[in-house]
Amino acid sequence: MKMSSVRLSLSLSGAVIGALLLTSCTVGPQYVKPTVATTPAFKEQPPEQFQESKDWKPAQPGQPLPVKWWEVFGDPRLNALEEQVAPGNQDLKIADAHFREARAMIRLNRSAQFPAITVGAAASSIRDSDHQPYMPTNLGSTGSFALPFDFSYEVDLWGRIRRTVAASREETQASAADLASATLSIEAELAFDYFELRSADSQKQLLDDTVNAYTDALRLTTNRFEGGASPKSDVAQAQTQLDTTRAQDTDIAVQRAQYEHAIAILIGKPPAAFNLPRAPLDLEPPVIPVGVPSQLLERRPDIAAAERRAEEANEQIGIARAAYFPTLTLGATAGLEGTSLLNWFTWPSRLWAVGPAVGQTIFDGGRRRAGSEIALANYDAVVATYRETTLTAFQQVEDNLAALRVLDRERRQQSDAVAAARESLQLFTNRYQGGVDNYLQVITAQTITLNNQRTAIDILRRRMDASVLLIKALGGGWDVSKMPQQAAL
Repeated sequence: MKMSSVRLSLSLSGAVIGALLLTSCTVGPQYVKPTVATTPAFKEQPPEQFQESKDWKPAQPGQPLPVKWWEVFGDPRLNALEEQVAPGNQDLKIADAHFREARAMIRLNRSAQFPAITVGAAASSIRDSDHQPYMPTNLGSTGSFALPFDFSYEVDLWGRIRRTVAASREETQASAADLASATLSIEAELAFDYFELRSADSQKQLLDDTVNAYTDALRLTTNRFEGGASPKSDVAQAQTQLDTTRAQDTDIAVQRAQYEHAIAILIGKPPAAFNLPRAPLDLEPPVIPVGVPSQLLERRPDIAAAERRAEEANEQIGIARAAYFPTLTLGATAGLEGTSLLNWFTWPSRLWAVGPAVGQTIFDGGRRRAGSEIALANYDAVVATYRETTLTAFQQVEDNLAALRVLDRERRQQSDAVAAARESLQLFTNRYQGGVDNYLQVITAQTITLNNQRTAIDILRRRMDASVLLIKALGGGWDVSKMPQQAAL
């Protein structure tokens, strides 16, 4: 009869659990992806690259950049350096650790969807006081031997646990996008520093050649002075010009060393263990597929991370609203309890208890309401962050498209200026050698020529930097399909 009652209780409890699980619901708003204003094309986009844009579709970017986007520059040294970023950079290891932490958090929160079963054996000898009230005296000591198994399960009636697990999944996706964003940023920083270093090498080569030319010019003025054809002031001017250029040539080494050290850190090496041979910058910016503004929502990992956190914030609203509803916990205990080792594991020592417990907060001084307001405010902030991140991405693309367009025109103009300066220098040098002009005209022409040549190198540097920054602004070779899918987490 007792066994029948146990079975009946367990059957009723099982029926109650099944009914509650079937009737459970999820409170809180359903997530709708926040809208972002886009345009059919970038303002600074070349007309030949214009494409009509359709509505945003996940993981279908057009005109994708290669995954190893740096290969578009065609520089083997840069390719070799970029390959060392992933295994060596410490910031990427930090981002990867955060991603693994977020993935483990899913399992931690998912464990609440299952019952907790605990067991704990206890054995003790007990002697009650002879003088305790309402108890007979001289009971002596007794034994207590217990082996209970406890079962506890919270029925997720209102979706709090499910939303917590979902929020963990969305945070994991955001962390994966954070890792991709960190990777892209470091790869772009490496390319940026590399072209800065190569530009310094170009400046160094130009100044070395100029020092040699000014040395020849000093020799010319010295010979003319010794021959009585030129005054001593010409020699002094030539010497000043040479010494000034030598100082500029020496100063370039500081800038180059700093970029070389920065590259070493980016690939995870101490600066003392890294050396990059000199190589002047002789590349041209590649043609970069730009696409349309809406594709940034697919290509940019930081935008994807912000959007995932918007859905995570939406889940937090539901979690906060679930606090208004009662909680249902199913508990059960079964085991053996005896007064000695002899009767501990006998049938009469069995014990059990099973039943549900419902809890409802009646008054909390506004805590739940404040929690809901916090969740709503956080959602609004996260959505605004998502939109601001997207708008900033549009700005970065426009900025670098404009820079490339303007700098390309400036390059052509500067090339004409360099050619004219060289011709002017040659003319004034010939006139000086012929005794028509004084050496001040040569000094002026030398200064103008050197400044124009250095400006031409600087324009090339800025064009290469803008190309790197444009690729970074476009998301590199990344797209949202590379985030871990919800079903796989």
